Amino acid sequence: MSRIDAKFAALKDAGRKAFVAYIMAGDTDYETGLEVMKGLPGAGVDIIELGLPFTDPMADGATIQLAGQRALEGGQTLAKTLDYARSFRETDDTTPIVLMGYYNPIYSRGVDRFLAEATEAGIDGLIIVDLPPEEDDELCIPAQKAGINFIRLATPTTDDKRLPKVLQNTSGFVYYVSVTGITGTAEAQSGDVAPEVARIKAKTDLPVIVGFGIKTPEAARSIAAIADGTVVGSAIVDRIGKGDSPQDVLSFVRTLAEGAHSA
Repeated sequence: MSRIDAKFAALKDAGRKAFVAYIMAGDTDYETGLEVMKGLPGAGVDIIELGLPFTDPMADGATIQLAGQRALEGGQTLAKTLDYARSFRETDDTTPIVLMGYYNPIYSRGVDRFLAEATEAGIDGLIIVDLPPEEDDELCIPAQKAGINFIRLATPTTDDKRLPKVLQNTSGFVYYVSVTGITGTAEAQSGDVAPEVARIKAKTDLPVIVGFGIKTPEAARSIAAIADGTVVGSAIVDRIGKGDSPQDVLSFVRTLAEGAHSA
């Protein structure tokens, strides 16, 4: 059982929904980003999505793009991002870490080398947004063999014909993108999301987590109520980008977690 599987089993036993928080590794600098990451579990975060900065983040809105730029300008690399996980694992061996990003940095490092390093560092899952199911042999299948969950995105445009392909080699959980477009733009609406979550859950036993367009504790609560949990990214990253202290960022995260957990 992976850390992700164990976390969802524990949440189910407790009758709670999952709260997932996204941060960009190296934002605004290495130490600040690591301090925020290490504080997330104490703020109520069940699963950490750790952004891997990349120069051409096509699925991300301005907030995440700027975070990636800040991180890259500060010298953040794939190797340093894996160092985040190693440092985190020194004091926390239970909170799942999902690395989220794009394939190019992994391809450049070499898939075999990357998977060996990611496993050793304590990475539990991957969300690689620019690798479709047709490319599963590239990274998805090798990752699964290495014991790392490969988490696929489903979107409002994933129709019934496409959905089985998306679910085919997915593990850990399914990430449902609640709005059409990029991160941090439109707000998720539970009335629109609920039937889509139900449609996906009818085709898989995996938990379905909803992200994109969730910015407030109230939104986290309403979305978590109709799914297995919710993800907040841009709203947290925005606080970091505006210069909030790690303590203030984590205080905000705590309100989001409380919203999701009250669903």
